[in-house]
Amino acid sequence: MPATKSYAAHSATTPLEPWTLERRDPKPTDVQMDILFCGVCHSDLHFARNEWGMTVFPIVPGHEIVGKVTAVGSAVTKYKVGDYAGIGCLVDSCRECDNCKHDQEQYCTNGFVFSYGSMERDGSGMTYGGYSKSIVCHEDFVLRISDKLDLAATAPLLCAGITTYSPLRHWKVGPGMKVGILGLGGLGHMGVKFAVSMGAEVTMLSHSPSKQADAERLGAHKFVLTSDEEQVKSLAGYFDFILDTVSAQHDYNMYLGMLRTNGVMCCVGVPPAPTPVHAMGLVFGRHSLTGSLIGGIAETQEMLDYCADHNIVSDIEMIRMDEINDAYERLLKGDVRYRFVIDMA
Repeated sequence: MPATKSYAAHSATTPLEPWTLERRDPKPTDVQMDILFCGVCHSDLHFARNEWGMTVFPIVPGHEIVGKVTAVGSAVTKYKVGDYAGIGCLVDSCRECDNCKHDQEQYCTNGFVFSYGSMERDGSGMTYGGYSKSIVCHEDFVLRISDKLDLAATAPLLCAGITTYSPLRHWKVGPGMKVGILGLGGLGHMGVKFAVSMGAEVTMLSHSPSKQADAERLGAHKFVLTSDEEQVKSLAGYFDFILDTVSAQHDYNMYLGMLRTNGVMCCVGVPPAPTPVHAMGLVFGRHSLTGSLIGGIAETQEMLDYCADHNIVSDIEMIRMDEINDAYERLLKGDVRYRFVIDMA
């Protein structure tokens, strides 16, 4: 079993620190990769600090992984040594349930295996993520990275990218549609890029006036300050689709009022507490309030290929592995434009 250098959290109240973990020996269907870059997602912080009450320590976070293939098992057909590849949020699923059979492993009814903090399906141990020097994964959950894409800026696509791409695709966002993107952060900035590239009229909805210049730089056609009552009133019945990327507490009812008849508001951010929703905001206008997780492996590959064709990557700030604890504190303050990426070199 190969020893691998990593950074791990050993409790909810201690910082991440160097730790040597044991990766499994590659099986016939496995791909082994040296990790070059790993994005930092807010869920990494939630897990490291056990804010969702489900962390098993020690934990090595990281599910936005880009690397170079260093070994392949004897039965591997999709990759060869030297290929650039990625691993996102999933590393396994049951393969047998209806969702898995329809390329929706993210909704595996028997429980998918997360890139870190999950028990392997064979019960052999816990999974450890991308804050490490190498990783081993079944080839079916490895993703091909185009040589057109900047590797470091591609890493966040494996979570922030697919989390926003999937609902936009599912609800068929395209030309002639009016789309609101709520919140300009790691998810929101990708939502703007994708929705603009799909031909929609895109409005950034933000409570921070300082975000306007960035929203316009990213391609948003309009910017609305949600703390301005008059600007909010002007959007009554305006949007076909709102992508809500905000993880802080906020009033869903205000945004439901911005939807046209049959309009959809999709949540990809997860606030820490339940939010009251008045049925009147749904009944009048036949509005839908829904949610979306990530995407399956096939859709994630589709998203990566789409990004290569449309020259879309994340806006990133590179950090060293030993800067991760400072990065977490900055993440809490929203002090990143728009995704930290760890350079494993």
